[in-house]
Amino acid sequence: MYDYDVLVLGSGPGGQKAAIAAAKLGRRVAVIERRHMMGGVCINTGTIPSKTLREAVLYLTGLNQREMYGQSYRLKDDITVDDLTARTQHVIGRETDVIRSQLARNRIRLLTGTGTFADPHSLTVNDGSGREQKVTAEKIVIAAGTRPARPSTVEFDDRTIIDSDGILNLEHVPQSLVVVGAGVIGIEYASMFAALGCKVTVVERRDRMLEFCDLEIIEALKYHLRDLAVTFRFSETVASVERRATGALAVLESGKRIAADVVMYSAGRQGMADQLNLEAAGLSADNRGRIKVDEHFRTAVPHIYAVGDVIGFPALASTSMEQGRLAAHHACDEPVRAMHELQPIGIYTIPEISFVGRTEDELTEKRVPFETGISRYRELARGQIIGDSYGMLKLLVSPDDRTLLGVHVFGTGATEIVHIGQAVMGCKGTIDYLVDTVFNYPTLAESYKVAALDAMNKMRSIDRMRA
Repeated sequence: MYDYDVLVLGSGPGGQKAAIAAAKLGRRVAVIERRHMMGGVCINTGTIPSKTLREAVLYLTGLNQREMYGQSYRLKDDITVDDLTARTQHVIGRETDVIRSQLARNRIRLLTGTGTFADPHSLTVNDGSGREQKVTAEKIVIAAGTRPARPSTVEFDDRTIIDSDGILNLEHVPQSLVVVGAGVIGIEYASMFAALGCKVTVVERRDRMLEFCDLEIIEALKYHLRDLAVTFRFSETVASVERRATGALAVLESGKRIAADVVMYSAGRQGMADQLNLEAAGLSADNRGRIKVDEHFRTAVPHIYAVGDVIGFPALASTSMEQGRLAAHHACDEPVRAMHELQPIGIYTIPEISFVGRTEDELTEKRVPFETGISRYRELARGQIIGDSYGMLKLLVSPDDRTLLGVHVFGTGATEIVHIGQAVMGCKGTIDYLVDTVFNYPTLAESYKVAALDAMNKMRSIDRMRA
């Protein structure tokens, strides 16, 4: 007999959903989580704090209202770290309570401490005070998550030279910031601090940022960030960072020197698998601490599953939740459909970006013909009401059968309204539906009808020429 039917290592989005799904299927379930880390990185240092910080920045700076009330409009002139973190701590507290309540309601045992493998069916839980207990389970789900990757050549001090976790513990809002890495996390924080009035420089070794996104959308974001005084240094690499009494000096390989109060490295994420003693379970991880899994999220050891950031791409809270649910169902021998191939990507920059489906570059490379339909927020009544003159929605449409190939949104509410396009695509719908349907007015959702009409008119013009 094992202590539990299913033992989950980690209480982040993937672990939480795996545990609840297994409990709903009548299994005895336990979750191992470190003290003060209920909800994992997502709740404590990652998704929830950063998105809450973004809301606080937008509210306190009055940035979204400046279209109406002038560029000098601010809700609060002197914004402090306390102003920003008060909202963050409130949300973290509430979310932690919600997760604890969900686990308790489903009779899921919470084992507090750090878990490491003792053998393929056993984990040792160290509570941090020297006390250890050994627990066994028939099935195990690893949802240990990740931590910020720290280049070995950089001397982090968590005050002047920091990673993305350290940004939440700053003592004051810096006047200048260098962000090393133009990935999702780097650009999100760059836009937030630029909105606060911080002089931001982004250094990226590649020649563009967020290269998996639509180029037109990225160009729109870049234009908007430059308007907030963000400087971009593409095709550049930071050779070293020198600490000074008043800040830090970032030295680029090209010889450029950039002075800043704070340098933040956004060098990707490192899986926590290297801290689990995987060898005892007959498993291994790659050099980024990621575990390889099959289509059912099983590792090389069939009764051990892994989900979430610890298995790598796409490493999103949304996909991790679904991975956790699917892994639990498979572990409990419960039939379940595979994860849908249409997964939206949301990037919480200021302004937001979200998309689902293919990009123009992908379709062009594969020689798939498409037509574009564009709607700009400034042409919508709702766009004028909320003061968003820069937002846009772009549809990529197949001229053969008028199905949607991709939906790309930039601007207010992008991460919300993208789901309309996702639903249409998931149901194999065409732009005929968007043209014929009635949307509430005034709304941003109305942009779908405008963009669909734009694409339809372009295709009609081509058909006339062919006739």
